[in-house]
Amino acid sequence: MLSERLGQIPDALSGFAIAPAGQDRARWQALPGDLRAALVAAGEAALSGDWPALPATLYLGYTRNGNRVDFETVYFARRRRLNDLVLAECVEWQGRFLDAIVDGLWAIAEESGWQLPAHNSYVRGGPRFALPDPQRPVIDLFAAETGALLAAARQLLGAALEEAAPGLSARLESELHRRIIQPYLTQHFWWMGNGDEPMNNWTVWCTQNVLWTVFALETDNDTCSAVVRKASGSIDAFLKDYGEDGACEEGAQYYRHAGLCLFNALATLSAIAPEAFAPVFQQPKIRNIAEYILNVHVDRRRYFNFADCAAVCEPCSAREYLFGKAVGSEALAAFAAADWADGGDTLLKGEINLGYRLQALFTAAEMRVAEAQYPEKKDVFYPSVGLLIARDDRFQLAVKAGDNGDSHNHNDVGSVTLYRDGKPFLIDVGVGTYTAKTFSPKRYEIWTMQSAFHNLPTFEGVMQQDGEAYAARDVAVDLADGQASMSMEIAGAYPPEAGLRSYRRTVRLVKGSHVEIHDIHEGDRPAELSLMFGQEPQIEDGLIRLHGVGALAIEGGGAPRVETIDIDDARLRGSWPETIYRVLIPFVGRELRVRTVEEQGEQ
Repeated sequence: MLSERLGQIPDALSGFAIAPAGQDRARWQALPGDLRAALVAAGEAALSGDWPALPATLYLGYTRNGNRVDFETVYFARRRRLNDLVLAECVEWQGRFLDAIVDGLWAIAEESGWQLPAHNSYVRGGPRFALPDPQRPVIDLFAAETGALLAAARQLLGAALEEAAPGLSARLESELHRRIIQPYLTQHFWWMGNGDEPMNNWTVWCTQNVLWTVFALETDNDTCSAVVRKASGSIDAFLKDYGEDGACEEGAQYYRHAGLCLFNALATLSAIAPEAFAPVFQQPKIRNIAEYILNVHVDRRRYFNFADCAAVCEPCSAREYLFGKAVGSEALAAFAAADWADGGDTLLKGEINLGYRLQALFTAAEMRVAEAQYPEKKDVFYPSVGLLIARDDRFQLAVKAGDNGDSHNHNDVGSVTLYRDGKPFLIDVGVGTYTAKTFSPKRYEIWTMQSAFHNLPTFEGVMQQDGEAYAARDVAVDLADGQASMSMEIAGAYPPEAGLRSYRRTVRLVKGSHVEIHDIHEGDRPAELSLMFGQEPQIEDGLIRLHGVGALAIEGGGAPRVETIDIDDARLRGSWPETIYRVLIPFVGRELRVRTVEEQGEQ
């Protein structure tokens, strides 16, 4: 899509800046007063204390015990603090924050490697080296983010930085060429794309930040042209793995790193070579990618989640709004403005990417007066990932067919997620804090990845298997008036030892009435259905009741067993209380039905 447009690149590329330089006082002083005051206050808070150390033993923690959190906590804290200081200085422009900025820039420039320990490898999925090799930089997600941060800080501060610390600006330029630009142009990292090799969010996430690094440095035109050509190939490699429907197989949370990074990469290319790249935004596939987030939204912070995606996500910000404008989607722009107004973090205080924070600041005034409304949700089927989403006035339903070879996969073929009035009914737990095990051959030893902890059957302990071959078959979707349904054969998602000849699942939303799951099992082992709940279910009178949410009637099942699952992982606690529940229902025959029912007093 992009590579075919390279012939339209002009001989001289236009300049690009994420935001006005600090010396452009009119633009910075025009920011809303409350935001300027908050930025200065955050900068003042960042003035106190020493810059946190990143000793070698902290880096070694990953290969020694699989711990990612300890190193990453300090690593990201450095970058967030630098963001706060740079933004405060650009607002105030009196030099009060410059010495602290100099110390932060120096500290990051002195780091032996900008890649995370979990990404310290030269081969996709290869062994992680215990310590970074300064002579052989790795461009991972956060090396690229660090490059964009330092390049943007240098561009924003301009001569003021050189006056405060003569020679530091040149040092930063040298580090950025050595760690980002030279390896980008002379080496192949897996995320750049190679033939049919599958890509994921890394491709556009890294590419976006490399582009920002290169153009913030005002690099020579030949280098810029070479980067644009390579970036175009990478973006095409990313897009080849998306269906025309625009579905993100990694889920709503990773849309922010996939779809939105695609937006910024395209926006950057469109700014520097408008005739070549601006028309790409008019492609239907790009618009579908943009609007995906609309369709997987449930209510406020809750989204339909699968793969390594949480059920509760951060609110929209300027990126979704700007993406909506770029593709001509009034619905997405209005949704982003409404979501941002409904408790959004205008300053993006937890964000390490300075570019995102700058976009938010310089779009805030526009978003405050933009049309802001949650659009009416529609039923949608994404054939590329086998995802059906359907709704009525009370129920919000998602059913996933697909396969178990997705990026950030969980073994969840055939699983169901259900909300009622925006409240969790049947849940997808999500993923816990990342460790070395998360992306290792032992990934599916983690309970959250296993089909037995989704709303799926198990056969005497035999669960679904990972891999693209383990998939739904014979999928049929019906979006007729008054109902929405999906039927599929999911026996192929299980290994042979499950003893399955067939397992047919049909999920139906009869609008204005009920939701039903109808399973028909033929096999050699007894079947047991797992149902996952975010609050304690009460089992009585043949019903499974969730207080304040609703009830389920079970037909064809034996006596349910209730298991409690303690949630002590910080990432999972962002979506769920300290205890969640699994209800296990044995089949008593070939068929089992689960149906929502209205109880007396409900409307």
